[in-house]
Amino acid sequence: MWPATCDRLFFLDLSFSTGAQTVPPDPSPSPSCPPPPVVPPTNVADGMVNFDPDPADLALSSVPGQEAFDPRRHHFTEEELKPQPMIKKARKMLVPNDQKDDRYWNRRFKNNEAAKRSRDARRLKENQISVRAAFLEQENATLRQEVADMRKELGRCRNIISKYENRHGD
Repeated sequence: MWPATCDRLFFLDLSFSTGAQTVPPDPSPSPSCPPPPVVPPTNVADGMVNFDPDPADLALSSVPGQEAFDPRRHHFTEEELKPQPMIKKARKMLVPNDQKDDRYWNRRFKNNEAAKRSRDARRLKENQISVRAAFLEQENATLRQEVADMRKELGRCRNIISKYENRHGD
């Protein structure tokens, strides 16, 4: 069982949000009870992941004149991430030269502008998704490392507890 002289307990918070520990205040440290291990607080949810995307990628992912795209804060909806269906293009209808009047050229100009806007919007969305995916991969690797470190620390704590229980009995 636990010794009567060690009245301080500490709890390791294994949640992903903070990773910090909760220690009740103890004004007088006891010589028979070692101080709890210090776990530096990490908060991956606040963007503590070391992620420095290429400025060119960020420029390609941002709309000119608006706030720069931040992959740490931007979340795509399910609808935005759904694959778009492949639409079969209609066959080109050749217009004879004698029917190419001002109305025809105005419509061609508007269509070309609309196609350019559509391609640019698609390219922008693809760039944003790729930068966000790179950030999430980095965050995932960081979280996996944090989980591995916590499991290692948990194993050490269990080992210490089992040695203590073997030494002092139940």
